[in-house]
Amino acid sequence: MKLDFETIYLPKRFPLRISRGESSGTENLFVRITQDGICGLGEMAPGDSEGAGTSAAGQEALDSFWQGDIVGRSIHEVYSAGINSGVPPCALCALDIALWDWWAKKAGLPLYRMLGLGKTQVPTSVTVGINPPEVVRERVPLLLNGTGIRSLKIKLGSPEGIEADKAMFNAVVEASQGHDVVHRVDANGGWSLKDARKMMDWLAVHGVEYIEQPLAKGAEDQLPILYKDRAMPIIVDESCRVASDIPNWADAVDGVNLKLMKCGGITGALDIVAVARAFGLQTMIGCMGESSISISAGAALGALFDHIDLDSHLNLKPDPATGAQLQDGVLWPTEAPGHGGRLINA
Repeated sequence: MKLDFETIYLPKRFPLRISRGESSGTENLFVRITQDGICGLGEMAPGDSEGAGTSAAGQEALDSFWQGDIVGRSIHEVYSAGINSGVPPCALCALDIALWDWWAKKAGLPLYRMLGLGKTQVPTSVTVGINPPEVVRERVPLLLNGTGIRSLKIKLGSPEGIEADKAMFNAVVEASQGHDVVHRVDANGGWSLKDARKMMDWLAVHGVEYIEQPLAKGAEDQLPILYKDRAMPIIVDESCRVASDIPNWADAVDGVNLKLMKCGGITGALDIVAVARAFGLQTMIGCMGESSISISAGAALGALFDHIDLDSHLNLKPDPATGAQLQDGVLWPTEAPGHGGRLINA
């Protein structure tokens, strides 16, 4: 197999602000593996917490790893070798997606069918970043009008405190009136235990479906306290990167959110889902600053999840790729062999 790379800058339509900072775009690494006239395509969205803060760092890691004795191994063997060799998860993700894409194309099957899955009916959330209420009132209608979106995930955990969170949340509810949407909240670890309790009680009264990552990574010892008498389901994200993390918190959360970039790709995602189900937990798939390439890979797994948050490609201007399609709020994989994502100008 031949390994090639391409780096593309992905500018965001709207800058995304969460509790830890703001992003207006990312420089992503696209990986191609070619053999027998078939090309598999994967993507890496860089992140310091995912082991490679730049596309260059990801490419260097994959170049070095590829020189090893991995050609001819199964996808699961390559994934295990990558984890054991310390390949950054987001870089390994690009290779893993490309391998799955190659094998599905080799089989002449859409990836979701090769995995034995159907198509999900679960709508994807679309994210509303932290913003002043006046900005929210302008932006939410742009997300909802004529799009078929049925779920909004609201980023809270503002550095300005929970009163700012409440003001922004109220603005989202006001701006989404007249649309049949449900609201979810992601604090990205921006609350203390005291504030998390207050906000969960307050949000439950306002009909919020669940809270994601209410406490910071590193504060997991407080999860059992928050879990007791919780006002709504708790789903962890930053606190769960790989399948082996799940047993640590399984008795203090209701579900886990995985991201392909965090767990090293489709192979790692399948492991997380299996362990989460074994513990009776809800499952969710999210994303980082990704194009339709890795979003299409995630969409192929959609039937495995109770909650879906695959929307980063909808906030790109432009998306350099095409793939899974949004229909009535649901992200559906294509019927093309592989994950169905392709770079438009390739």
